[in-house]
Amino acid sequence: MSDGELFVGLMSGTSLDGVDGVLCRIGADSAWQALIAHVHQPFAPAWRERLMALQASGPDELHRGALAANAVARAYAEVVAQLLQESATPAAAIRAIGAHGQTVRHQPGLHDGCGYTVQLLNGALLAELTAIDVVCDLRSRDVAAGGQGAPLVPMFHQGIFGADGQARAIINIGGISNLTVLRPGQPPRGFDCGPGNALMDHWIERHQSCAYDADGAWAAGGQVDTALLARLLDEPYFRQPAPKSTGRDLFRPDWLQPRLAAGSALAPVDVQATLCELTARAIADDVRREAADATELLVCGGGALNRHLMARLQARLPGLPVRPTDTRGLPVMQVEAAAFAWLASMQVHRRPAGEPAVTGARGPRILGALYPA
Repeated sequence: MSDGELFVGLMSGTSLDGVDGVLCRIGADSAWQALIAHVHQPFAPAWRERLMALQASGPDELHRGALAANAVARAYAEVVAQLLQESATPAAAIRAIGAHGQTVRHQPGLHDGCGYTVQLLNGALLAELTAIDVVCDLRSRDVAAGGQGAPLVPMFHQGIFGADGQARAIINIGGISNLTVLRPGQPPRGFDCGPGNALMDHWIERHQSCAYDADGAWAAGGQVDTALLARLLDEPYFRQPAPKSTGRDLFRPDWLQPRLAAGSALAPVDVQATLCELTARAIADDVRREAADATELLVCGGGALNRHLMARLQARLPGLPVRPTDTRGLPVMQVEAAAFAWLASMQVHRRPAGEPAVTGARGPRILGALYPA
């Protein structure tokens, strides 16, 4: 593997739980070779609250957003420093950093026919702090070409999980859940299914003062309310054909509240159980509709650590093995960060990384902006 290059991938997703960073080796042909190190740095509660506030319009928003982009760069730089220290790797050995940034708006195709997507990150500051080339703003080029700008990981999934020629589905469950469908001899397909952990995290934070439902234990203690579940599933997004993508622009507390208010009052634990069932049901419906020939469903992201959610997925997909991506060689919390390292490799070698069959763009595009060290 001596012909490979070292890349760092950095991901902070819609769960707002923190930053995942990986150091990995990728071939000069952008073929995956090895994961060398992984670091997770959680967001402090106050910082998470600041980022959450930027998910909606508010006073002095441009100022707060610019400072948040600087803070994201500093948090990312700390993760990079820790990766380099733990792996005894000098910064000069890294070809580039692929950095996602923190999504605060995602509205492709809206308003003026192009729309926009915003991931907060001062890429110039990150390059300055790390002395490493930085590739970021990886979604905007696809949006400019008429695409959704998301999901971007199916091409990476194909290289990692599609080598054996089996039809396979991969679901990443972060704040939002996104599905990849792999079939031999075909380009990957993929789209956002709907909420992943976002609504569950909101509800348990409101009622239990916890950032997330560990193992899904709280949800497991409640009863699913079928009437509430039906109202939640009545959301038009679930019936919208792909290509499609979504985020906290749609699935946020003020989406949930009127649907709760439309029925009888429920115990908070029963709402949590129903929100967990919503995530499982939306994913399972999409898998049955779009990947009926899949031999397994691989799960990554924080949702893969939610034992109750995994059980509900398996219950809704009888006969289809539901497994974490660990079983295919890449731990669940490292897949997305590794994908952004791979996207950086594609950018520095001037290779298109967008897949029109996934995003709906007019054609494949080279993704990302480069900030040289």
